[in-house]
Amino acid sequence: MTIDVHDPDGVRLQKVLAAAGLGSRRSCEELIATGRVTVDGSTVRELGVRVDPLRAVIHVDGLRVQLDSTMVTIALNKPLGVVSTMHDPEGRPSLAQFVADRSERLFHVGRLDAETEGLILLTNDGELANRLSHPSHGVPKTYLAHLDGRVPASLAARLKAGIQLEDGVVAIDRFAVVQTTPQASLVEIVLHEGRNRVVRRIFDEVGYPVTRLVRTQIGPIRLGDLRTGRTRVLGKTEVGSLMTQVGL
Repeated sequence: MTIDVHDPDGVRLQKVLAAAGLGSRRSCEELIATGRVTVDGSTVRELGVRVDPLRAVIHVDGLRVQLDSTMVTIALNKPLGVVSTMHDPEGRPSLAQFVADRSERLFHVGRLDAETEGLILLTNDGELANRLSHPSHGVPKTYLAHLDGRVPASLAARLKAGIQLEDGVVAIDRFAVVQTTPQASLVEIVLHEGRNRVVRRIFDEVGYPVTRLVRTQIGPIRLGDLRTGRTRVLGKTEVGSLMTQVGL
């Protein structure tokens, strides 16, 4: 038995895992026996280990397990014209209307300007929200940008070399041209910057203004086929992958 993680006053590990939605008690015993579970960084294979579910840090297959069932993280496909705040003093449409049926106090993770559509996350986990928003964790964000004008093949190298904006150089993680016509381009851009309107400013700087912008991914979480104005609660694996990405 891994004595250093065993809490004699705690709850059996397989019961904690089952309560967190990892499967039946029996399948959770299998996870433990096959060495797929760590508690506070130590692999646990003994079925008799007890842990404090309020304090233990548990990973399964390297992904953090959210043990607090009161925590929720929601993906929203933000429509055009909605401001990224839970309440707007000017009375403009805000994020609150899309989660009006939720009782939790939700924080939005990052921002999208009113003219930008797509994925935004809402959570009542303050620590997760803070870490996802903090630039030190460098969470990548993916955008589809419709541009005015046909971009040249040379633009990729120029972007990857870094673009000088008035508040400093911005680094692009990945850039790909999806489709072009003589008058317009559809491109995908990935960056971990959180500066205000940074994608629009990048393409203004290189001479191909954005005509439509959609965020399609934050870290491992994809917009997928979530329709405009709709929400979905993230599953256990998705939340675990987000927590792992920001070192929780």
